[in-house]
Amino acid sequence: MKMKTKILIALFVAFLAVTLQVTQSVSEGRVVSPVAVAATHVLAERQMSLNTRYANKSVNDVFKDNILLTLSYMSGKVKRPADIDWTKVRANSRYELVLQPGEVFAFHNDVLPQYKGKQLKTIAADFGPADGYKSDGYLYGDGVCHFASLIHWAAQDAGLKVLSPVNHDFAHIPEVPRQYGTSIYTTPENSYTSEMQNLYVENNFDKPVTIVFEYSDPELKVSVEK
Repeated sequence: MKMKTKILIALFVAFLAVTLQVTQSVSEGRVVSPVAVAATHVLAERQMSLNTRYANKSVNDVFKDNILLTLSYMSGKVKRPADIDWTKVRANSRYELVLQPGEVFAFHNDVLPQYKGKQLKTIAADFGPADGYKSDGYLYGDGVCHFASLIHWAAQDAGLKVLSPVNHDFAHIPEVPRQYGTSIYTTPENSYTSEMQNLYVENNFDKPVTIVFEYSDPELKVSVEK
């Protein structure tokens, strides 16, 4: 009887764990079956420290805040500048971005003509002061290129179709190999410049993929799952 009781307890605990995962997925707008939870396969996983973006700490803090603000806009935690609570923006977090087959993630809204007829997911920000981004005294939005480069690295190593028209080889991005450097820039004066300085990640698989963003201070990890 004791052995039977232990087996029943173990099965009940496993059931609760799966139920919790499914409940969390539903609350995030994703309906996932227990079978799908168990079958997730990590295609690639890359990470970088947000404490090593720049040698000068005060400048690094600007990079770090801008990266985390971008993640907050991406996840919907921040929808407009009035929503910005830096304590919440800087908190550890996890966000999942699902791309259906043929769907494209673009880092910002100004996209090249070949993507305008596709299903798109983008970040609703222009990375300037109007959106609450910080400056180190030279540019507003410093750090977003580092974030885009990390996404580029993970997505390409996962086998997704990636386009980054303008490389970031004019400046080193710590912990990210040079070939994945991605230049991000938006300007209302020149849409072509904005379209070229963007990152495009297309799901070229026949099944949905999930790009998972996990922040545990100071590490930011991006993984691609199918």
